[in-house]
Amino acid sequence: MTRPLIVIFIAIVLDAVGIGLIFPILPSLLKEVTHADNVAPFIGIMTALYAAMQFVFAPVLGALSDRLGRRPVLLISLGGAAINYLFLAFAPNLFLLFIGRAIAGLTSANISVAMAYITDISPEDKRARRFGLFNAMFGIGFIIGPVLGGALGDHWLRLPFIAAAVLNGCNLLLAFFILPESRTPSREKLDLSALNPLAPLRSVLSVKSLLPFIVLFFIFSATGEAYGTCWALWGGDAFQWNGLWVGLSLGTFGVCQTLAQAFLPGPAVKLLGERAAILTGVASVCTALVIMALATESWMIFAIMPVFALGGIGVPALQALATGQVDDSQQGQFQGVLASVVSLASIVSPLAFSSFYFVVREQWPGAIWLSVVVVYAMAVPLVLGLRLGPKPAPAK
Repeated sequence: MTRPLIVIFIAIVLDAVGIGLIFPILPSLLKEVTHADNVAPFIGIMTALYAAMQFVFAPVLGALSDRLGRRPVLLISLGGAAINYLFLAFAPNLFLLFIGRAIAGLTSANISVAMAYITDISPEDKRARRFGLFNAMFGIGFIIGPVLGGALGDHWLRLPFIAAAVLNGCNLLLAFFILPESRTPSREKLDLSALNPLAPLRSVLSVKSLLPFIVLFFIFSATGEAYGTCWALWGGDAFQWNGLWVGLSLGTFGVCQTLAQAFLPGPAVKLLGERAAILTGVASVCTALVIMALATESWMIFAIMPVFALGGIGVPALQALATGQVDDSQQGQFQGVLASVVSLASIVSPLAFSSFYFVVREQWPGAIWLSVVVVYAMAVPLVLGLRLGPKPAPAK
């Protein structure tokens, strides 16, 4: 494995630890600040605000990474994340919490730029495996982050946010001193029209073969938001989990997810092909979600984690397929557009899932996971209809 890959993977681990730290205790922080019993709407609004800023700025930062290079954009993103966590650590009111999340959303290009970086340095036949490793590194962060966050939060509610800020500071230093540039910056004068957040969207959407991929990323991202929005609330309501147990459940999922994504995507694609790998992932996740919805004991959730994590094999296959549809000179722009699509899902999905959870919370908290299954089902006809052809010419 090359040094740039190692640095990118370490950066993603640290980033995931920082994100995972706050999941178990965010509901408690919002209760402290708002003095409200039901904080699901506030979680949805905070997530949507972050996503709205990301939707506007991720395509711009992705396009800038094509022009200026991956490294400077990644450094800006990591700095913004560190500032966000400091806001969360010391904000005395809801308004400043929202400001922090807006800053994080504005600079949240680290994932899309890191994926463009991997695309730059990876031949097409290795991308599925490396995207699987990429997601596995995120899984490692979720082994450590939620458990640590739950434990720290039980001592002092603000401590996990301080830890997340420190980790992102370390991430920034690592990238600044060690990470080389993967793409030669363009010498052309920057066209200010490239800063129009809708320009990259129009450029990519003009390629009709990319539309099914974009919709699939939207669906998978929308379902993923349900976990961050509702997991801690559901764990407390259904099983009376405290912060530590929420962290342990997420950490267990992280272990299974890491193992699955580190070792299975490459062999799964070779054995099944990309389309079947994606469908197998969807089927595995939906099976686990149905069991979670019906579960009556905590041990059942831990028992189905391997099946849940098996769903992760589909996303790297989709990522590899998607990057193969775009010219190399537009990978940063394309990844930025995908990040923007993810953000659009993150605007709509948390508000929708948190509102639905508010409706079913008293009668059946687990019903939230059946709603996720319904959204996943929309992806199946799209996957079956994917046309896998040669890479199209660059969009003008």
